[in-house]
Amino acid sequence: MYTGFFGLTSPPFSIAPNPDFMYLGTRHTEALAHLRYGLGDAGGFVLLTGEVGTGKTTVSRSLLQELDSNTDIAFILNPTLSELELLAAICDELRIRYKKADASLKLLGDKITQRLQKNHQAGKKTILIIDEAQHLQPAVLEQLRLLTNLETNTKKLLQVILIGQPELQQLLQRNDLRQLAQRITARYHLLPLDLNEVQHYLKYRLQVAGCSRPVFSQKAVAALYQHSGGIPRLLNLLADRAMLAAYSQQMPIVETAQVQRAATEVLPLSQSAGHTAARLPLPGWLWPLLACTGIVVGFLLAMVLLPVFKG
Repeated sequence: MYTGFFGLTSPPFSIAPNPDFMYLGTRHTEALAHLRYGLGDAGGFVLLTGEVGTGKTTVSRSLLQELDSNTDIAFILNPTLSELELLAAICDELRIRYKKADASLKLLGDKITQRLQKNHQAGKKTILIIDEAQHLQPAVLEQLRLLTNLETNTKKLLQVILIGQPELQQLLQRNDLRQLAQRITARYHLLPLDLNEVQHYLKYRLQVAGCSRPVFSQKAVAALYQHSGGIPRLLNLLADRAMLAAYSQQMPIVETAQVQRAATEVLPLSQSAGHTAARLPLPGWLWPLLACTGIVVGFLLAMVLLPVFKG
């Protein structure tokens, strides 16, 4: 690997969710603030959406690190569940014992209600976090809403964070889910990083990995931003592959050529070609030729169409 060549102690752009490399840009910080607000005493549902790879999981992990032992957390990563399977998964996450042979919506619902009341009496919060929530079926979302009906005069006994792709917003616009949509107390759509944030992102992860000197040229940073669209996961893949390419050529600084090579290897062919075509300018000598061609074509069209109009 290239770590020794660049003076690194570990790979800086692994896509594994290493908390040591957790970078919170402006947008991630804003998203985290919205989650905190939504989890206030009066909160019911909190919504966090964003495109694939924008850092929704990073934000949720940051939130989890802030919660203390006075919070009971159920984290569901695979939401392709039926109503019964959802309640069973919540029971499993909250360590609620039940007989699988006797499991029913009423039995599991009653057990969850009992736990929520017990936690409230003990001064504990109960939070349910569902990732990839765009895959939830409407009936399952309605079951979630029913779980949040349990409340005191001032607070909900169960608070739910729904994390998903933009399709989740469209799902919640369904007429039969309007009651749930009205209970969303905070929502945030996470956008990709801008060019300035990409620069800070690269610098931060390199510093965590033990390298304080510049590794990417300014043009290479711009190319990384253009090819990744500011999406951190794509940025990691491209930066890692570009550094590998630079290492193979014994180049201490990653240049645009290495980023371009990384893009052709990492990105789908259509996406890579599209970025390249948009980036390459037309040569100067081609403009006069195009102008002359336009004049000739216009003249020929006029010669053809003029008799038609006269007739």
